Amino acid sequence: MTSRIGTRTMEVMDAIRQRMADRRLSPGDRLPSIRRFASTMGVSPSTVVEAFDRLAAEGVIRSRPGSGFYVSGALPPLALAEAEPRRDRAIDPFWVSRQSLDAGAEMLKPGCGWLPADWMPNAALRRAIRRLAHADDAVLADYGSTRGSLALRRLLARQFAEEGIAAGPDQILLTGSGTQAIDLICRFLLRSGDAVLVDDPCYFNFQALLRAHQVRIVGVPYTPHGPDTALFAEALAEHRPRLYITNSALHNPTGATMAPQTAHRLLKAAAAHDVTIVEDDIFAGFEPDPSPRLAVLDGLTQVIRIGSFSKTLSASVRCGYLAARPDWVEALVDLQVATNFGGPSPVAAELVFATLGDAGYRKHLDGLRRRLTRARRETADRLAAIGLHPWLMPRGGFYLWCSLPDGRDAADAARAALDEGVVLAPGNVFSVNQSAAGCLRFNVAQMNDPRVFEVLKRAVAAEG
Repeated sequence: MTSRIGTRTMEVMDAIRQRMADRRLSPGDRLPSIRRFASTMGVSPSTVVEAFDRLAAEGVIRSRPGSGFYVSGALPPLALAEAEPRRDRAIDPFWVSRQSLDAGAEMLKPGCGWLPADWMPNAALRRAIRRLAHADDAVLADYGSTRGSLALRRLLARQFAEEGIAAGPDQILLTGSGTQAIDLICRFLLRSGDAVLVDDPCYFNFQALLRAHQVRIVGVPYTPHGPDTALFAEALAEHRPRLYITNSALHNPTGATMAPQTAHRLLKAAAAHDVTIVEDDIFAGFEPDPSPRLAVLDGLTQVIRIGSFSKTLSASVRCGYLAARPDWVEALVDLQVATNFGGPSPVAAELVFATLGDAGYRKHLDGLRRRLTRARRETADRLAAIGLHPWLMPRGGFYLWCSLPDGRDAADAARAALDEGVVLAPGNVFSVNQSAAGCLRFNVAQMNDPRVFEVLKRAVAAEG
């Protein structure tokens, strides 16, 4: 009995420390009453009293006679990797990002999320850089304007018009990256503790960024046609989220494309619950022809469109954008001034604008789509030979979401492959509900080296 009471006391103490670590309790905040916290934790009031007394002895909290217990002192630094119950680092989004970004040239990266450097439109970029040498001094030396390059925003507005989105340049805000665009939206619309819906599986940095905003992340199972609409509706009713974040075209990591019926049902359900949808359109350039877009169907009323050029143009020249209703763009401009003092680098915006207008860029994209079609087919055949099979064959892009042979764990395979210099992306990195242990995401453009398949075969066999 003594051991059990001690364990329960520690659980209460850990719960208080966790609330402080993720900023649900700040210095000076009053703790819940003993009876209320006992009910929340499912323990006796005496257990809570003992836990509070121990924390007070450590100086973590302090008692005010007749008033209760209060948080004392400074909060510990926010450590994002520890903001939730500790996970195996092989299935931690930060771990996978670090392995991919910090990998040396000798490492093979079939789990990373970008094309090899020699697959990018480098000739068009070099021409743009040469032209930039003759740009006005202001482009080379000044801060960016609050909305970003007008020329680039006009170009984006014309592209939106071709899709059927009526949005002028003032309804478009250029940002430092696509990730920064989402960060601004989160700062604008979310408060700590709010719920946000994401697909399960979803792009793992959505989760990493949302954890930094200390919100509740709710996963909705994804199907080959988009999120499960019945479970999406249930999640709206149960969790009352503020946002839903998704890729509707060439979904990351599955490569799926949202069906028109799914898109209409999502918009109807989101409107009924006053939920804003953030549609990340970063993979649009890889589609052979456009699929249904939430922003097009909605007209930027309930949907915010975001994107960037890091996948198709350059990950080194960082520039993103968002398009939203005019009053929200005005508020987001102020937020960008507060956090970035202006829009993205004028140099970056000028390079993007010049490259997008280069006659060779469209030819490059056409050739790239054909090259990726071959790579997806060839990679799927070679993976099948070692027992790995795609969940579906995407219409475009460079991802294959594959199932491992029965009983295999992707995290174990990732650890084994890393020992041999190969970075993989195990399924549970993408899964909020940790339901994808038997999956891996592959980047077909990063699998030209035969060593990838040799190492993968050993890693999968060793894990079984």
